[in-house]
Amino acid sequence: MTHHKTLRIQEISTEQHHEFIAEQARASFLQNPIWPRTKPAWRSQSLGWFDNDELVAASLVLYRPIPVPGLRGRSLAYIADGPLFDPDLVELDAVLEPLVPHARSQGAFMIRMGLPLDLRRWDADDVRKALSGGEHGMIPELQPVESNTTAWKMENTLVRKGWQKPELSEDFVAGQAQFQARIPLPQLTPEQRADRESPEFEQAVEEVLMRMDSTSRRQTRKSTRSELSITSGGLDDVAAWQTLYEETAERDNFTGRPQSYFESMMHALNESETSQCKVLFAHYEDQLLASAIYVQQQDTGWYVYGASTRAESKRYAPRALQLEQIKLSLEAGAAWYDLGGVSATLNKEHELAGLTRFKTTMGADVVQTMGEWDLPINKVLARAFTMYLERRG
Repeated sequence: MTHHKTLRIQEISTEQHHEFIAEQARASFLQNPIWPRTKPAWRSQSLGWFDNDELVAASLVLYRPIPVPGLRGRSLAYIADGPLFDPDLVELDAVLEPLVPHARSQGAFMIRMGLPLDLRRWDADDVRKALSGGEHGMIPELQPVESNTTAWKMENTLVRKGWQKPELSEDFVAGQAQFQARIPLPQLTPEQRADRESPEFEQAVEEVLMRMDSTSRRQTRKSTRSELSITSGGLDDVAAWQTLYEETAERDNFTGRPQSYFESMMHALNESETSQCKVLFAHYEDQLLASAIYVQQQDTGWYVYGASTRAESKRYAPRALQLEQIKLSLEAGAAWYDLGGVSATLNKEHELAGLTRFKTTMGADVVQTMGEWDLPINKVLARAFTMYLERRG
């Protein structure tokens, strides 16, 4: 039986939470204490874990009331990419122990938690080749370039504590995708990052381009010579983004988010001292061809949303915006440029295979995160909630 320190859990201020995030090498913007402004239907708390008076772990927790008879006043406690702590200094057991009674005291019938650790990573080329080869079923069958023993130990702890492991699925499920596409970025000194014209900065961009397959690289280079004007906008420019985004949603047959969501997202993340959110545009003359929403915090830059028109497709405007986001990530000193989720499937006929193909041709490695684990606090209500989700499809 291992003995760990007993930690005290309590609500912390936004300032304390920001200060803690600023000390972490990696912290997702989904853990930013200002992020809940984009989620009006959820109640939020910034929680801190204290060893005596020292803050050693922190987490944003969102509580979602569930509109099901019998669940009034009860909620799902959701922790995306958290809690944040140093696993070399703090044991997971010590974090979980006070979390469960705290969530229960807040009326939570279930906790859904996605710890911010990566289990393993596969090389972009290996995944791409396996996808076209057609001899493998799922990405975990491949040899990873990196495996994290700390994360695997944490899996064992969660299983021992009765948490339910996320199932390996070919399809995207609710919440954050377990498999993520990330481009590793060369590291530059602050002086080198500050000047895009410096030989070192240009060399770093070249290294990222060399990770791409020949088609992606050629199209990206072509986009820099195709008379596009690349600009970054503010809150007033979200309307232009929204128009193009709605056109994209209609063409690609997905349900988009309202303009108010993007406005609150930009407003919130730019008010935080640890993050930045930009809306980027690629124009040819007076015509808007592509737009993207980019977020950066700590060691990661994220391509969060993209939109484009079919016009002037040979100018490769979306490629130009990808390159701009890579440069912004390098300027911020980020170690990763994150292109978002991919499926675990290597079946090239699967409808999500194209997404994996595109992201790996961009030079993105595939990372398996720990995924989102569930702990039913009240088993009956948790089962009712699961059935409610299944009925909603």
